[in-house]
This record gives sequence, C-alpha cells and structure tokens, in this order.
Amino acid sequence: MSDRKHLGFRDGCATMRIEKTDARARKWEYLKEATGESATSKALDRAADYYLRMHGDTTAVPEGKLTELMTAAQNRGSLTPEEIAEILDTDELPVRCEVSVDIGLE
Repeated sequence: MSDRKHLGFRDGCATMRIEKTDARARKWEYLKEATGESATSKALDRAADYYLRMHGDTTAVPEGKLTELMTAAQNRGSLTPEEIAEILDTDELPVRCEVSVDIGLE
C-alpha cells in the first residue's frame, strides 16, 4: 500500500485516510499522551495548530511565536523565564513559569 492520502465522503463529511505504519501508530500514541487528547484526530489537530503558531510564516499566522521570542531577545538583550513563558504560552500548549528559591536547611 502506498503512503498516499485518500479522500472520501462519509455521512456528508470529507474524510482522509493515512496509512498506519508501526512508527506512525507509536508517534500518534505519544502525541495523544502529550496532548491529553483521547482521539488521534484531535491530537493531530492540536499538534498542527501548535506547529503553525510556533513556526508562523503562513497566511493564518504571519509571525510565529519563535520569531517573536527571537526578536524580543534581540531587542531586550536577555529575557527572564517569565517573559519567555509569556511569549511561548499558547492554547495548545500552555507555558507557565514559577520560580522558587530556598536557602538553608529546613
């Protein structure tokens, strides 16, 4: 079987089939685990949305978060972990920063 995608219609909705290899099945399981999604299609959607938001340079997302991060670092000279978390935070993969300092023995 080839690695081509096949489009069809079921219940009035367009469907797409992708050949399921062992490597893909493992990757999809890891992706569901990482995203917290139970359905492969939702995990793939979430990962695709995240990639587009990070990368940018598309009609949907002209400037990606990584470009924003690099520009902020260039302009400010350095960034705190909190500032990095604020830039990289997305709906698909929330990023938070908590800093804690303990001195001495308890």
